[in-house]
Amino acid sequence: LVQLVESGGGPVQAGGSLRLSCATSAYIFGGYGMAWFRQVPGEKEREGVAAIDLDGTTAYADSVKGRFTISRDSDKNTLYLQMNSLKVEDTAMYYCAAEPGRVTEGLDVPLLFGYWGQGTQVTVSS
Repeated sequence: LVQLVESGGGPVQAGGSLRLSCATSAYIFGGYGMAWFRQVPGEKEREGVAAIDLDGTTAYADSVKGRFTISRDSDKNTLYLQMNSLKVEDTAMYYCAAEPGRVTEGLDVPLLFGYWGQGTQVTVSS
């Protein structure tokens, strides 16, 4: 059973920071690429935010480059998303996703990811 458990979301003012966490098993962490997606209510598809391959290669959506940082902690089997300089338009449900192999080229295709967490809400107010 693949489990991805997100945490760290919440309310924050524009310009502030949050760090999201996604805890998983050693099996997943050692063999899967991982990514963060987000979805606003009413939008059909989830938007890729950031992805990281097993070799540490990263990819980011243009809208978050320079503000968000994705990282992996192998000691804790945890994926992180450090979000700085948050904007109101960053408000969304954020999901952790995993898929075997390289994932950084699949950031625009959420359907490529077979494993998802339950999401954590981020609300940025002005």
